[in-house]
Amino acid sequence: MFDNVYAGRRVLVTGHTGFKGFWLTTWLLSLGAEVAGLALDPPSEPSGFNILGLHDRIIDIRVDIRDHQAVARAFADFKPEVVFHLAAQALVRRSYADPAATIETNAIGTMNICEAARRTDSLQALVLITSDKCYKNVEWEYGYREPDALGGFDPYSASKGCAEIVAASYFESFFRREGRPMAATTRAGNVVGGGDWAEDRIVPDCARAWASGEPVRIRSPRATRPWQHVLEPLSGYLRLGARLLAKDPAVCFEAFNFGPRAEVVQTVEEVANALALVWPGFKANMDRAGQGGAKESTLLKLCCDKALARLKWRAVLDFESTMRFTAEWYRAYYQQGAQEAAALTQRQIQEYKNRAEQEGLPWTS
Repeated sequence: MFDNVYAGRRVLVTGHTGFKGFWLTTWLLSLGAEVAGLALDPPSEPSGFNILGLHDRIIDIRVDIRDHQAVARAFADFKPEVVFHLAAQALVRRSYADPAATIETNAIGTMNICEAARRTDSLQALVLITSDKCYKNVEWEYGYREPDALGGFDPYSASKGCAEIVAASYFESFFRREGRPMAATTRAGNVVGGGDWAEDRIVPDCARAWASGEPVRIRSPRATRPWQHVLEPLSGYLRLGARLLAKDPAVCFEAFNFGPRAEVVQTVEEVANALALVWPGFKANMDRAGQGGAKESTLLKLCCDKALARLKWRAVLDFESTMRFTAEWYRAYYQQGAQEAAALTQRQIQEYKNRAEQEGLPWTS
């Protein structure tokens, strides 16, 4: 896949110890890349990063992206050709508990990555991952498009809007010059899949509870999200990185949404019920009283027409497959152990690639 563009390349993944980070690292290794990771320690135990034994397969750099000098040293030492920036404080509710750290990590951290990137001569492509919550969400039923207004009513959303603005300023001020790396930003959200144990997330909450033989209590069951398996946006990031390396003018210094198929926009309640079908014998208790005062959007969708038009990218998995991939991974881990979960990770990447090829997507050749 991706025309073998990553084989033999030095690729830096920030946030590699996190959920999306360990999946992307695993996929890049399978594509033949030489991978370095820059992040804090895994955010949970267990963690997908440790389960897959990635520490021994990559250059593992433990750095806080708020530390400007440490980030600069990591870039100078590794000399990356491609950077995928995923490191972030990624939880809305935690942003209420510590708004300063959230904004410092997501906005100032993005600035530190951009600053190190513009001073790294080896760098050819920079993919900055923010979030669908960077949009000023007015709760309309239409999917947000890349030119729509940025903003946020909670500290997390505001931090992601700021990160987009910081990135755009660096693109215009420094990167649109001869010899500078090609760059772009991406926006995706509500990613599910095996190996996520973050707090206040529907899938980890269900997996932890059901693995212990307990029911799970779900907050805000009516909240609607564009649920997608983690491999969906990652395929978009990899496709975008490949086109940046090719210096495709249609994608350089642009923003792209990566979201699921239209029918995968479901409520939290529907997600819990779909997971329970793959994990029989359990159900979720719905807390219809809401979130106790912490505002979080109840409706948020993305329009991905630009990704289809310019990258020939579209989502592959339907809702049933997304939930099956996810529940099967947790069941493998809790019932058969880490070795089977690691093996299943590779099989799911392969199944995803097979499905993309069956649909005739041009980036699979």
